[in-house]
Amino acid sequence: MTASNEPTPGLPPPSPQTGALSHLRVLDLSRVLAGPWCTQNLADMGADVIKIEKPGAGDDTRHWGPPYLEGDDGPTRQASYFAACNRNKRSVTVDIATAEGQKLVRDLAQQSDVVIENYKTGSLKRYGLDYETLSALNPRLVYCSITGFGQTGPYAARPGYDLLVQAMSGLMSITGQPDGEPGGGPLRVGVAVIDVFTGMYATTAILGAIEARHHTGRGQRIDIALLDVAMAVLANQGAGYLNAGVVPTRQGNVHPSVVPYQDFPTRDGNMLLAIGNDGQFARFCEVAGVDWARDERYATNSARVVHRDTLIPMMSDVTRARPTHEWIGLLEAASVPCGPINDIGQAFADEHVQHRGLRVEQYRYATSDRPEADTVNRICSTASPLRLSDTPPTLRHAPPALGQHTDEVLRDCLGLGPQDVADLRAKGVL
Repeated sequence: MTASNEPTPGLPPPSPQTGALSHLRVLDLSRVLAGPWCTQNLADMGADVIKIEKPGAGDDTRHWGPPYLEGDDGPTRQASYFAACNRNKRSVTVDIATAEGQKLVRDLAQQSDVVIENYKTGSLKRYGLDYETLSALNPRLVYCSITGFGQTGPYAARPGYDLLVQAMSGLMSITGQPDGEPGGGPLRVGVAVIDVFTGMYATTAILGAIEARHHTGRGQRIDIALLDVAMAVLANQGAGYLNAGVVPTRQGNVHPSVVPYQDFPTRDGNMLLAIGNDGQFARFCEVAGVDWARDERYATNSARVVHRDTLIPMMSDVTRARPTHEWIGLLEAASVPCGPINDIGQAFADEHVQHRGLRVEQYRYATSDRPEADTVNRICSTASPLRLSDTPPTLRHAPPALGQHTDEVLRDCLGLGPQDVADLRAKGVL
């Protein structure tokens, strides 16, 4: 089979206005966080993402509140969680439990480059929406499945959740204060970080499969598991166990292999020092007016790791002498990595964060057939961190109201007329 680089019919080629992936269409059967995080990445880069949702209910995260989005008359009943990972998508409501709904999704899959789903392993087969069925209809289809434990193995049938996988992977065992200290014990990360990492790995795998398709002309199946991802992102902690047999333990905010790399008290709060080499440590000592960089116990990172129990208390005594802003001014001038420990409000108020445009604002307007969108919703989210010089991420759609684009997509992609859509809606298919 010869490879084809032709864009999906009806979609424009990449441009600065449409994004690097504007030639791709993605059928999104996922919900909650890991799958939607992936498809938002693709959507930000220009892909046409069609999000399939259950009529009357939609993605679970639409209801995970408070906090809720603000409407013209105060808080709505639309959870802000949904806004974190669903911008730039078109929402279509289809009941895949019905035969007609299944056919609609299969028809859309034939017009798509990618399908992504995070149903329980094997459950889409009974709807005729599994990889084997859809790839037979569209051999170029890249089909990405996200599950807790993968398509194979003794746990394949189990449902998977971020918190559960944080526990099973060992991540919680290295997060938090050590046993015996105040607040000691296993602790989850403050964001569903395994879901987010899984979405990023899924994005990477999909782009790899699309690249391979340029050469083979064929799509393929992608199997992404939260547990696999969690084990992979143990990174240096995992490598330490695999290569040295060392089972890491909780160390609070300290780094197991780099010293000093943690929080320190100041006169009016705390600051973070991220001193990654001996030159930076020497410059810190110069600013602080101490001679530790000439002491063989502290002159090298390896020595500082061994002697952290004596070094850190001495450093804490020194850092308490000045307020945070004064330390940061002095240390930044000496090129010593440091910073304040912000809450999220302070982080978004930071001048550099504002300069980088990391807060984005979109508006979603009600229409005559979608009054539940409220009169106007101003929806804020964090900007894509992907910075491409020629085809940067684009903002095209605010996170959609449930079913906001059903009529539009069925008309444009499948050629259904208003009466066809009305009949399907009357039957409860849409």
